[in-house]
Amino acid sequence: MSNNRLTRRALIAGAGAGGLGAALAAPVLAQKLIDLGLPGGPSLRPLEPAFPGKSEMIVQRIRPPLLETPMAAFREGVITPNDRFFVRWNWSMPTEINAAAHRVAIGGAVKTPVSLTLDDIASAGETVEVVAINQCAGNGRGLSEPRVTGTQWGNGAMGCARWTGVRLRDVLAKAGVAPGAARVRFSGLDVPMTDGAPQFVKSIPMDIALRDDVLVAWGMNGEPLPLLHGYPLRIVVPGWFSTYWVKMLATIEVLTGEDDSYYVAKSYRMPEAPITPEDKDFPTVPITAMPPRAFITSHADGAVVAKGKPLTLEGIAMGGDAALTKVDLVGNGLAMTCTLGPDEGPYAFRRWSVTIPQVTGDLANIGVRAANAKGAVQPEALNWNPSGYARNVIERITLRAQ
Repeated sequence: MSNNRLTRRALIAGAGAGGLGAALAAPVLAQKLIDLGLPGGPSLRPLEPAFPGKSEMIVQRIRPPLLETPMAAFREGVITPNDRFFVRWNWSMPTEINAAAHRVAIGGAVKTPVSLTLDDIASAGETVEVVAINQCAGNGRGLSEPRVTGTQWGNGAMGCARWTGVRLRDVLAKAGVAPGAARVRFSGLDVPMTDGAPQFVKSIPMDIALRDDVLVAWGMNGEPLPLLHGYPLRIVVPGWFSTYWVKMLATIEVLTGEDDSYYVAKSYRMPEAPITPEDKDFPTVPITAMPPRAFITSHADGAVVAKGKPLTLEGIAMGGDAALTKVDLVGNGLAMTCTLGPDEGPYAFRRWSVTIPQVTGDLANIGVRAANAKGAVQPEALNWNPSGYARNVIERITLRAQ
């Protein structure tokens, strides 16, 4: 997993320039729109204004930025280019970073509290590269029926990148973890936009923090992290939802007990057991690991295909928190196992393809179902919850034969 393409000097001299201010202040005058096909409410979204370093993106919100990747960007390969990678900020982000002055403070249950420069962190251990999917916990929320609150994402709040950095455990070793450590908590440079609102801080259990593949990352697809993606440093937790991938890392705190901060104890939680929209006062658990998902990317819903001819379908799939093991084409009387493409690692997208020998009529409500090495399989029915979290129902489309 070693990678020397991004040197420590590249980190310090990287993408910390400003330039977001104009985009963040831009009025919504966009004329070019895209229809996300959301069933419960307004479905059109603008594709403008353009943000620095970004190609055409679905603009869910300008300030703080929420940019969704168009599904067309997932039609080739498994790596999502930086300029098409989705963006999600909870609070206001700096539009400029002084890399030379940036420090990461490590405290809490440690032997020696420290304040580390970027060079200190980059030299803390072996340089590591991990290919992993970064996915918003609310990805696909806008497709929930009945409608739920929160950003009405389509299925484009996800992306897969090659992340470069050092292991979190090697950075923690700079301070020395004290006995009794239970969790590691992170915060970044983003700040609440309203008085009294909680700072965005997140924590992970110590056993997750000490994994080989959990990183303090400075690189994304062979380049320094773009500002929109957390320059100069972000946490990478492969297999877990992006809420834990704290951007613009500023503090690391080792805890000896449970985390009672808002975004762990009260937010980013889902029902402990299945519920209905009528249920109230149910116990909840934190959103953590991702489930398997699969998508048809070669054809959009409603596309016309040739009747009497073979049809090849293609797409991407993920295993979530374990390696993808199988993708099946299902629906419309079909039950076909798909061929999987090259494997970039257990936490990456993987291409799949399948050929229907002859199209005899419309293909109604077909989809692909993913399974992972832990035995998790995508369900037929939506596991509804009031925040639209962790969607992994089989996504279906209809193709018209002519």
